[in-house]
Amino acid sequence: MFENSVNVIEGSTFLISDSHGDARADIDSRKTDGLFYRDMRHLSTFALAVKSPSLEFLSTDNTHFYGASFFFALTTERMQRVKRHPAASLIRRRSLLRVLREELTLRNHTDTELRIELEFRFAADFADLFEVKDDRIVKVGDLKRACERDSILFSYIRDGFKRGTDVAFQVPVPASMELLLDCPADMHEPARGIVKLDLPGKSEWTLALDIFPYEGDEELAEFHRQLGLNQTRNLLQEDLRLWIEESPQLFSSCDPLSHSWRKSIEDLASLRSNDEGEKDEEIIAAGLPWFMALFGRDSLISGYQTVMIKPDLSKGVLRALAHRQAMEVDDFTDAQPGKIPHELRHGELAHFGKSPHRPYYGTVDATPLFLILLHETWRWTKDEELVRELEGPARSALRWISEYGDSDGDGYVDYIRRSRAGLENQGWKDSFNSVLFSDGALAEPPIALCEVQGYVYDAWLRTADLARRVWGAEDLAGELLLMAEELKERFNEDFWMEEREYYALALDGSGRRVDSITSNAGHLLWSGIVPEERSDALVRRLMSPDALFSGWGIRTMSIEDAGHNPIEYHNGTVWPHDNSLIAHGLYRYGYEMEVARIASALLDAAAYFNFRLPEVFAGYDRSETDFPVQYPTASSPQAWASGSVPLLVRAMLGVRPEPAKEVLEAAPLLPKEFSDLRVRGVPGFGKRFDLPT
Repeated sequence: MFENSVNVIEGSTFLISDSHGDARADIDSRKTDGLFYRDMRHLSTFALAVKSPSLEFLSTDNTHFYGASFFFALTTERMQRVKRHPAASLIRRRSLLRVLREELTLRNHTDTELRIELEFRFAADFADLFEVKDDRIVKVGDLKRACERDSILFSYIRDGFKRGTDVAFQVPVPASMELLLDCPADMHEPARGIVKLDLPGKSEWTLALDIFPYEGDEELAEFHRQLGLNQTRNLLQEDLRLWIEESPQLFSSCDPLSHSWRKSIEDLASLRSNDEGEKDEEIIAAGLPWFMALFGRDSLISGYQTVMIKPDLSKGVLRALAHRQAMEVDDFTDAQPGKIPHELRHGELAHFGKSPHRPYYGTVDATPLFLILLHETWRWTKDEELVRELEGPARSALRWISEYGDSDGDGYVDYIRRSRAGLENQGWKDSFNSVLFSDGALAEPPIALCEVQGYVYDAWLRTADLARRVWGAEDLAGELLLMAEELKERFNEDFWMEEREYYALALDGSGRRVDSITSNAGHLLWSGIVPEERSDALVRRLMSPDALFSGWGIRTMSIEDAGHNPIEYHNGTVWPHDNSLIAHGLYRYGYEMEVARIASALLDAAAYFNFRLPEVFAGYDRSETDFPVQYPTASSPQAWASGSVPLLVRAMLGVRPEPAKEVLEAAPLLPKEFSDLRVRGVPGFGKRFDLPT
């Protein structure tokens, strides 16, 4: 797990450090540590040592998503010999508000003056985020650093591309304090800041560091002039208070549900970003630490999950993605006209065209999901101005589905990688081996995933509704309804596996059914493409301990299949967002008790993760372990994991927006453990509703 990763205002900066607050990428076990800004590492080393007295770690806590505190005791050798209490305290208080502010407080608890020597170490490699993740760092630009009177300055320049990090000591000046800055000529040696202090008895002293990552010719002084750290901190604290206060309030005697709801609300606040938003709107970044960026699929699904909490987030996501919708064919970025992007990055590799992420379009499902979220946002807000504004992008998305989405002409939207640097698999399960036959063999592209056909079906129905009600385009509505009806009929002939009484994961490039049993088919309930007479068989497999249900949630792949592995990223693990979409579909088909069963399983798991559901956890059966086993590289917090609890609550309450009446209706059928569930202040149509009424 990543310890003390702190998200910041605007969502563009984060820090990965150990439990003591140190970032030490020079240590093999911590190679991904550092201070990151807009997809580059601006400090690879940020560490504190106390040369005297001796330092003893006590405790740490993330006070807010943008801050953390670290507590230490200082003990002299004499006091250790006589077993006396520690002589002093050292507290590192950290906040990450575009500028990383580190406040170091020393408190002398004795009556005797203490001589204290501190040493800070700093290094900056300006590695691209993808270089860090792949552990292949190659820099061809000009890396420099310099020590000034009270600052250490790092810079990296390559053909007009410029990044920098300024470390400024904000030092109170008692006569007994010395500050020495050292920048060795050997760039492999870290820069040092040494502080020597005589701390009087029963006194306190505080040193502050401002660490400012920037691109271009920004300056720390200008940042302070425009806003300043204290004002920024106050604004962010007030923003968080209002975000929580204005979010719907959940009431339940089920403690795991109450705690998980609160944690989800706070985590969603941390994942907001206005870096990529249009009209100063916020969007949802995908997750910490590696995905603090605009992601098509992730941001769209997160927007859908959270529309009952903050519908304005969905509007920001839709506008940001529409602004970057592809206009032409570009094989390197997997772009085609009308396609919605997958991932947007700002680092060195993207800037110089060494990676395709400005933006990259290698996703088969973001385009229909864009249409789904546009309609869902309208259902909750009746914002016809938004729907008219995005009519052009929506029609372009429809054209991509019809003209480019089906590469082999079989009538199904599929994918095949065209970019040499792109993803082999381009559905939500995008690891290289995520599309397997039941015997474990890899499927060959082009691949038509089952859930994507469901998304297309739903997107056509929803867009037909918008065409009729908002755009006044009856011909388009009729055409889309007919296409959806024909797709549903063909899909249920071609994807249904009679011998396994389940839907195939996909059709491969030869038209063969990829016959493994996976959670993907559960999304078909959410889309509504499953005939009523087949839903029982589908649900039995989803909820069976002998197939997909682990007791902690629905696994991504059944234990029946050769590719199943409880600790394989997409082939046997449990993903909360996957479960929330399936649960939403189960309610649609009337399986209320199964919805509650999934909710109970996930909430039981959440209690072991401090009520923060991670991106993914291991798929071991509950009979094997009394606790859910964490997945080592899971993002946490992660947007669609944080959005899972709100969507589960929506499913359990049976919340339905009715645009014609401008009301939210609820039809809950709650089991005993959730029988008193209530949510107050749910936004809809510019009003607030208490559910159930």
